[in-house]
Amino acid sequence: MKAVLARVEEAESVRQKLLLEDALDKTRKLVRKESFVEIPIKFDIKGFTLVEQEAPSLYIPKKTLSDILDIPESEKKLLPSGWQVLGDIVIVTLKKELEHRKAEIGDALLSLYPGCRTVLLDRGITGLMRQPTREIIAGENTETIHKENGCLFKLDAMRIMFSQGNLAEKKRMSRLGKGEVVVDMFAGIGYFSIPMAVHSKPWKIFAVEINPEAFVYLKENIRLNKIGAIIEPVAGDCAKVTPRGIADRVLMGYLDAHLYLEQGICALLPGGILHYHEAVPEAVESRPVERIIEASGKLGRSAEIIGVRRIKKYSPGVWHVVVDARIG
Repeated sequence: MKAVLARVEEAESVRQKLLLEDALDKTRKLVRKESFVEIPIKFDIKGFTLVEQEAPSLYIPKKTLSDILDIPESEKKLLPSGWQVLGDIVIVTLKKELEHRKAEIGDALLSLYPGCRTVLLDRGITGLMRQPTREIIAGENTETIHKENGCLFKLDAMRIMFSQGNLAEKKRMSRLGKGEVVVDMFAGIGYFSIPMAVHSKPWKIFAVEINPEAFVYLKENIRLNKIGAIIEPVAGDCAKVTPRGIADRVLMGYLDAHLYLEQGICALLPGGILHYHEAVPEAVESRPVERIIEASGKLGRSAEIIGVRRIKKYSPGVWHVVVDARIG
């Protein structure tokens, strides 16, 4: 069984490269030997130091929901292939045809995740404050602490959303803003503000949030991550309480943020950077760029588009897009 030999400090970047090449053997564990790590591979690959593993460590195949549940095969075909794990809570979406099995499925998920204690059935997110509609189908407690990118996020998963699908964007933001004044206009529980404060150390982040429940957890997460000197939480509607003319960088991580573009632009100093999010149908993918240019022009400002990125599929034919723009 072959493996790539990498230094400990380089192991994760090498693993990511092998993953992109579909060369990583996921049936075997990484094995550390002093200052090196053996990363298992499925086939020989050029550009790396290869070794023959003397003592490979195999993963024990994990059971699936289908293995555990004693239900008809016709219903097994309808079982979800994935779910979200936040801290010690599992969040799952079920087809309507399976909802009569929700208690059985909840118990089965807890058996798959012995470290978890509650399972929530998710029925979507609604309203201006993007609150989830969920039901407890196993366990009791819905408050948890989730760890992501070296940061702690306390939340009540029944009442607060937490998207893991935009982790790459949150990591990107966590590398920006060193020494800057930042305004996070839709801070939630600190999805972007917390990682940025922990990793890149801006001079100050003004984190604005309108949802009272989310605001309580925002303050708690600032305390948990020991970044009270950096983040100043601001309660209220972005249309009314967004600071003006102070920011080097503004985050607009809300998919209906176009309603607040003028406030975001007015918060920026000349030359400041805007990170603007929008849910965009493929047929009008230029819309967010056009909105930024139009809003800037109305305010007598200029807009230089630095980058446009697709983050994830939001719904059929609709993408979550982020535009970076320098506002003059």
